[in-house]
Amino acid sequence: MPATIQRESNNIYLLRISGTLLRAEFGSVQDKTAGEIDAGVKPRILAVIENFQGFERGADWGDLEFLFSHSSEIAKIAIVGEPRWESDALAFAGAGFRRAPVKFFPAGQEAQARTWLAE
Repeated sequence: MPATIQRESNNIYLLRISGTLLRAEFGSVQDKTAGEIDAGVKPRILAVIENFQGFERGADWGDLEFLFSHSSEIAKIAIVGEPRWESDALAFAGAGFRRAPVKFFPAGQEAQARTWLAE
């Protein structure tokens, strides 16, 4: 499964993405996170992109329901991945369009990303 999410301590949610990201799988991740947000959690998202090959072609990536309904409850988003994906990852995460700060870290800097999320 190319997209999984699990809750860790301090409301950090580890989102792992690999291979080709499928819209249906990402939708499941969003649904799970939305349920947690509705229960009062303000998640700090740590997205780790490994062996990423891109986004499913032809999928409806224009559905912004989650962004509009839940993004104000997300505290921060840190993305760790290969530098070639930085601009796509920041755009996909809505950097500049959401209240939460979004920051990209090169692969191998997961510890720095976790420190930033905790600040």
